[in-house]
Amino acid sequence: MVNLVDDAWLPAQWKGGGRERVSLRVALTRAGELRGLAIEPPTLLSAVMRHVLLPVWFSALGQPSSRAEWRDRFERGGLDAQQGQLLDLYLDTWRSSFDLFSPERPFAQVAGLETSAGETKPVSLLVPSVATGNNVPMFTSFTEAHAYEMTPEDAALWLLHAQCWDTAAIKTGAKDDEQAKKGKTTGNPTGPLGQLGVILPEGRTLYETLLLNTLVSWDAKAAGNAAGVGREDYPQWQSPEPHTSSWRKRPAAGPLDTLTWQSRRIRLVPEDTADGVRVRRVVVCAGDRLAARPEPACEPHTAWNYSAKPKKGEPPMKPRRHRPGEHAWRGLAALLALGREEDGDGPRTSELLQQVGDLQSEGCLPEAYPLQVLTCGLEYGNMSAVVEDAAGDRLPVPTAALVSDSRVRHLVLEAAEQAEGVTRALNGLSADLRRAQGAEPLPWDKGQRPGMTFLQAVDLPMRRLLLGMQKDADDEDRIEAGMGAWEEILHRLAWDTARSVLASASPTTFAGRKAGESKTYRAADAERIFRKRLRDILYRAADARTDDGHDTYGDDDAEGEEPS
Repeated sequence: MVNLVDDAWLPAQWKGGGRERVSLRVALTRAGELRGLAIEPPTLLSAVMRHVLLPVWFSALGQPSSRAEWRDRFERGGLDAQQGQLLDLYLDTWRSSFDLFSPERPFAQVAGLETSAGETKPVSLLVPSVATGNNVPMFTSFTEAHAYEMTPEDAALWLLHAQCWDTAAIKTGAKDDEQAKKGKTTGNPTGPLGQLGVILPEGRTLYETLLLNTLVSWDAKAAGNAAGVGREDYPQWQSPEPHTSSWRKRPAAGPLDTLTWQSRRIRLVPEDTADGVRVRRVVVCAGDRLAARPEPACEPHTAWNYSAKPKKGEPPMKPRRHRPGEHAWRGLAALLALGREEDGDGPRTSELLQQVGDLQSEGCLPEAYPLQVLTCGLEYGNMSAVVEDAAGDRLPVPTAALVSDSRVRHLVLEAAEQAEGVTRALNGLSADLRRAQGAEPLPWDKGQRPGMTFLQAVDLPMRRLLLGMQKDADDEDRIEAGMGAWEEILHRLAWDTARSVLASASPTTFAGRKAGESKTYRAADAERIFRKRLRDILYRAADARTDDGHDTYGDDDAEGEEPS
């Protein structure tokens, strides 16, 4: 009825700008003509890339054996005739495994899957943003009583999302699942991506994106042996036997097994309607559980936290998750953490971004290459049984910033730290003014602190700075001029926020309040401390103002008067 190899189901954008759904075959064989997949939200895009496109790409074409071979593929800009034939041959060989409603082996599902009570649930169960069961998002008029249906094409997308991101805790027991108790299975973890902070590098075309997500020459067999798995590494659709309702806990056999991990047993229930085939009901039960977190070499799409002395029974490397509500550039220190031994404990970037830096340093990527980095993740609540928030961002990252000894890297990290430093200075100003009127500073996790207002205003200038560093990576003078302009913008935005904080201060803050025997907090002291902090952080702007004969870090109004 619907076969993902040749039926159009993937929303895609052509380089010329047009959008349409394409088949898996078209998406891969004509990847050089596509700008990318036009799929939202980012968590859905990452699921499709990891669970289908990348595993097919790797399985059909293999990994580049060296960075020189990777560069040759990149410079070609698309598949050559031999690679096109290999992809077609692979897709033809495994085509029957991509049938969405096959009665024997439906794609990423279990044929005939039933619950012990013979019940099905609304297909909205697959969509975290739609109210169903215990998962009730705020600010939605949709309830579980509403009818919800999907086309087969959309159902295929959200099927993949559930395999990657589904919530944890209790799941309905399958009819023949011997591990189910009283019709339920407990202790289910989230889908594998729910435990990561996904980082997915993107290029100018889908072809380049696929290459940027291709590690040079991994040894899948060795990875499986290292994990203690006695089988060859392959994607789920190449399993010798179709999946059943039974599940097990085991380590991943390697990267392909990790990418296509079957964390749930699912069956889509198609119905014939006046508008064609639709999916209104679904069965979702427990699936395989990872016995251990994959190593970085088998899980290239996340950053890591490294500990030289981990707690007993814990690995030294743990996936680093994103924080919803934060712009991706606030995590630049982790995105660019290249994992040198002398760095000790702390963040390590993903294997793929590490490789991008290596490719840049060896001349395999143009110095001004417009790399984009997609970051996404879900925040779970209440025993990870519900979705509370989502994180998703797309950030321009200069490839030179991923080279350990580059000046661009130093300046990118400096710019991010300057923004954070000004944020702390503004929050410090607010805290000192509150003390001056006899109140306690706002707790870090409560209320709206002025630093957050400032960070929202800084977002666009930061992205412009990163784009400028991409474009002018080899021009030190232009980059330094860009840093000067960046500091001027930060200075202006900082005073925009500081003025409102000072203007809203109570008149009693001018006289101040005593704290203890010797400390008195006054508005004038709070402002003076803020000015000094700003001068120290934005030293280029401070020097420029001194050279131009301006007041030392005053306001930027037409008369040059400082706020008081």
